[in-house]
Amino acid sequence: MSGTRVGLRLACVTGTKAVKSEQTRRLIVETALRLFRERGYEATTMRAIAKEAGVSVGNAYYYFGSKEELIQAYYDELQEEHTAACRAVLDTETEFAPRLLGVLKARVDTMIPYHEFAGKFFKFAAEPTSPLNPFSAESGPARQSAVAIYREVVEGSDLKIDKEFKAELPELLWLYSMGIVLYWVHDSSPGCRKTYLLVERTVPLVNRMVLMSRMPGFKSVTRELVGIIREVRA
Repeated sequence: MSGTRVGLRLACVTGTKAVKSEQTRRLIVETALRLFRERGYEATTMRAIAKEAGVSVGNAYYYFGSKEELIQAYYDELQEEHTAACRAVLDTETEFAPRLLGVLKARVDTMIPYHEFAGKFFKFAAEPTSPLNPFSAESGPARQSAVAIYREVVEGSDLKIDKEFKAELPELLWLYSMGIVLYWVHDSSPGCRKTYLLVERTVPLVNRMVLMSRMPGFKSVTRELVGIIREVRA
């Protein structure tokens, strides 16, 4: 009986520590994002972030080894928010175009709160050698999670297209979404209205192009495209 009580107490202590750890981690990320916005990314140091968050510098480095890791944590959280926001359309819609439209709109919805300082982050993410680059090894988990959403868009739809093209389509859709994100970064229209318009106008075009891939005259082009994708990836 005493052993059971000790076990329960240890479990409670472990659970409490885990909650506090996650709270501290989130506080550091939120503080960093605020300082990046107020002072600029380059001018903000880990020491300043720790001071504003009310933690020691050593504690800040315990959770994040660099400012780049803090931004990557922000990207990861944003991806989790997007995944959750997509559930409504992915769980109810079966047609490809509405699924894609819903996922892209959800992407913009989750990014909107961070629009005012998105440009500051983008210039660092655009550097080929930056770990924040969406094609970097460090960004791998977030990238794979994003591609997985578009894989669900495709595989959960009623699309009937070439199997090899269907297998590569999720990554192509992710690249398409990156173009939307790039436009959003520079969109100064109220509420990013033009970004939503871009999504609404281009999704039907993408849908038509995907459907055309199964037509006899386009099958060879589709296979060539698949070959190029695989060659570049290798």
